[in-house]
Amino acid sequence: MKYEIIRSKRKSIGIQVVSSEKVIVRAPMKASIKSIEEVINANILWIEKQKNRLKKTEEVKKNIEPLSQKELKELAEKACIVFRERAEYFAPLVGVTYGRITVRNQKSRWGSCSSKGNLNFNVALMLAPPEVLDYVVVHELSHRIYMNHSKDFWAKVESVCPSYKEHEKWLKTEGAKLIYQVRPGGTF
Repeated sequence: MKYEIIRSKRKSIGIQVVSSEKVIVRAPMKASIKSIEEVINANILWIEKQKNRLKKTEEVKKNIEPLSQKELKELAEKACIVFRERAEYFAPLVGVTYGRITVRNQKSRWGSCSSKGNLNFNVALMLAPPEVLDYVVVHELSHRIYMNHSKDFWAKVESVCPSYKEHEKWLKTEGAKLIYQVRPGGTF
């Protein structure tokens, strides 16, 4: 396996899988090639797993047509209205209130809830099926009661959204495609 070594004033050897074709090994100035190779060999399965994951990601990205800045801005404006409407609908069902709602263009989070009750949602959810978007709204509203992912939290989510596991699974399998559609610039 080919890899690039970058030496610096660090104390340990680290491995970074950058793409399906590129692996960087960060090593202390005095680390021997033998010790570097030992670390690589000890982590070969992990490296291959990361390379395969990134290869799949690269394939998905090839087939995605990103939104233009204009389309993304329009989607974000619509999202502000939709998320507010859905939160207004579901908050009484969950039994909570909430503060401000913000729409963001994020790489990995679908939503979040602050301790002050402010809700944040990923604009990419606007490209998901409506029931998936609703699940994320219910999920974040449920954090107004439980700021964790305990059994009680999931019971609350399920009481309002009985098929939440199906929607969660959809996000795990299809969600990356949505992120790639809205990520070209990362902003609105």
